[in-house]
Amino acid sequence: MEIHLHNTQSGVKERFEPLRPGEVSIYVCGPTVYDLVHIGNALPAVAFDVLVRLLRLAYPKVKYVRNITDVDDKINAAAARAGRPIGELAATYAEEYRQDIAALGVAEPDVEPRATEHIAEIIRMIEALIERGNAYAAGGAARDEPRNGGETGIHVLFHVPSDPAYGTLCKRSLDEMRDGARVEVAPYKKDPKDFVLWKPSSADLPGWESPWGRGRPGWHIECSAMIRAHLGAVIDIHGGGSDLAFPHHENESAQSRCVNDGAASVRYWMHNGMLTLGAAKMSKSLGNIVTIRELLADHDGETLRYALLSGHYRQSLVWNDALLAQAQASVDALYQALRDGCGAATSSAYAQANADAFPATVLDALCDDLNTPKALAALHGLARDINRAEDRAQADALRSQLLAGGWLLGLLSKPAAEHFHGDSTNASVDGARVESLIEQRAAARAARDFARADAIRAELAQLNVELEDTREGTRWRLVRNG
Repeated sequence: MEIHLHNTQSGVKERFEPLRPGEVSIYVCGPTVYDLVHIGNALPAVAFDVLVRLLRLAYPKVKYVRNITDVDDKINAAAARAGRPIGELAATYAEEYRQDIAALGVAEPDVEPRATEHIAEIIRMIEALIERGNAYAAGGAARDEPRNGGETGIHVLFHVPSDPAYGTLCKRSLDEMRDGARVEVAPYKKDPKDFVLWKPSSADLPGWESPWGRGRPGWHIECSAMIRAHLGAVIDIHGGGSDLAFPHHENESAQSRCVNDGAASVRYWMHNGMLTLGAAKMSKSLGNIVTIRELLADHDGETLRYALLSGHYRQSLVWNDALLAQAQASVDALYQALRDGCGAATSSAYAQANADAFPATVLDALCDDLNTPKALAALHGLARDINRAEDRAQADALRSQLLAGGWLLGLLSKPAAEHFHGDSTNASVDGARVESLIEQRAAARAARDFARADAIRAELAQLNVELEDTREGTRWRLVRNG
């Protein structure tokens, strides 16, 4: 089983080969937790969830780390606006994030480190960069002039010109980088492109004692230190959104490379594209977002997951009502193929299965740089074959393949009846009453009392129940609002 992945560093699709035979290390940048996350934040969570599922089929040991950034100026500002303790606000939204992506079928990572739990590792890494001449402590104005809400003290900065390989991840030379475009230009910097590793904290902000006084880490050094702590000096795969490639991942790469005495810290860089609303990237700073929580009020989590997987992970995806309608219809079609023959079976039955249990068409698509649109098309091919099957044995074998492929994509995770009728805890519909009304409608139709039959259909529609008349009888499904 060969897996090929697009490597941002080389710019081409490469055959994946882990550093250590049989073992894979993967790190994906998680959220900065200061509010409910938007659906764009779910794209890397879902895409790399599928990748990890695939990797676990091919390799006996996969360690997946996805971090939480819980110390950041955005968190500080949000806590101040809300009048809440900073740590409490961060913990609240970290848990909200977990709940939201779990509703999309995203499995938990093996490790979920938080920046605040790794201050000692961060300080050690900064000290190593200073010792190697790649970082410096800024005095003078940095010590004397208050900034950012009253902060005073010493900054530590990475000196970009000290790394001759800086810019190679994003294919930018130092001359091409506009000074101050994404990095604060400050008088205490030796070079305008230098970026902060450690910053001073005022009394009302989170801070830790360090060789440079009380302060807190910069964003980029947090991920480098957490990767090193949990996965080692060199890892196989580093993932995240394309908006993080520069400057975040470029800076991560530089810091870690310098601590590694010039050796690259990541073997395969992977970046997912962005979700857009109209022509603009979905972003809290632009105010054009829709949260996962809002969407879950009107849509099933599998519908949202299907919509995210309907585009290739490296491409941008336009998020709109048409995409969601198509995703819902597609998920319904897959469950419809399972409806008559699988009872309570779900894709979770294949969580521990060997690779030979999975349909080759789905595997081949995912092994080709995680081509989820092609993998979804393969699922629908199986569904069509089920509907055309000549006997029950053939249909059942195909349903097993459909469920197995569904597990790889994180779909078909509940019984078909539950998908169409709602789960047993859903108080909005009485299944026994629905079945009784369907029987009454059938009797009315048999008696050619079509007015009564239509009235019963209308009554069911008021309960958000939709009917489908088939040769085998009448089926029903619960329609979500929205």
